[in-house]
Amino acid sequence: MREHRKHAATLALALLPALASAYDQPTVNMGGTSFFDGAPLPGGPGFYFVEYLTYSKATKLVDNNGNRLGFPATQDISVFAPVTQFIYVPPGAKFGNKQLGFQVLVPWVASAKVDDGANNAVLRGNTGIGDISAGVSVQYDPIMGAQGPLYAQRFELQFILPTGAYDRNATVNPGSNTWAFDPYWAGTLWASQNLSFSWRLHYLWNARNNAPSAAFGNNVSSTQAGQAAHANFAAEYVLNPTWTVGAAGYWLQQVTDTKVNGADVSGRRERVVGLGPAAMMRLSERDLLFFNVYQEFAVRNRAENSKFQIRYDHHF
Repeated sequence: MREHRKHAATLALALLPALASAYDQPTVNMGGTSFFDGAPLPGGPGFYFVEYLTYSKATKLVDNNGNRLGFPATQDISVFAPVTQFIYVPPGAKFGNKQLGFQVLVPWVASAKVDDGANNAVLRGNTGIGDISAGVSVQYDPIMGAQGPLYAQRFELQFILPTGAYDRNATVNPGSNTWAFDPYWAGTLWASQNLSFSWRLHYLWNARNNAPSAAFGNNVSSTQAGQAAHANFAAEYVLNPTWTVGAAGYWLQQVTDTKVNGADVSGRRERVVGLGPAAMMRLSERDLLFFNVYQEFAVRNRAENSKFQIRYDHHF
């Protein structure tokens, strides 16, 4: 069990900015978490620091039929988004087999390079601090078998606060200018001592935006993005005490229509799937590195991205 806890890097109680666009959904955790997502924190109670560095590139904006938008002619958007997360697991906050935890996450769009082929007359980027998220979680102790853990899970109530920089005339925005509630259930299931499968399933509810994107037109005074389900998933294999390798992915599907001036508008529901290789390196008892590469497909009403992420976890 001790060896598995060393690898049980669940520090990702996070959102991860990918591409904030002129589409409706806010930026949420899309592939930011992967290996051992439902397992207990590897170092036990205490403070944790997590830093995410993500580079995303999109060259295609996709419509409701999965086709590239015909305008603008050039659709080149590159975003570099560091994210800093702080997690606290109180030593005295365990009740039976359940451990209480808290997290705060601060995203930042450090660079947003946009090229629309028309001197950015159509597409424009905005940088700055993004929407802060905060949450409270309950982590369950793993169910144990003869050879080690069999299953572990966690539940978190997570809120996204409208603290980010926002410009209604920008295509890329760090903030969404609205509140959101994005609770999740994460789990890890061990098929053997070395092979396991992890997931994190969210349900996203968005509040109303009273300063919507200018793309909606001057006669629109409010919008409300539809509700959505989204998930991260991974298969991980422990090669040795230092390296774990596998594959990871994510999925999002908007399940209700976006509202414009209080009325449902069809044809705007978003969808995306991302897949790619992943690896985790244990640097020490207190330090972990994660590497993820994702390519998106089956996209609807979103920008189609390629992403590369490095994540560093430290337990104080």
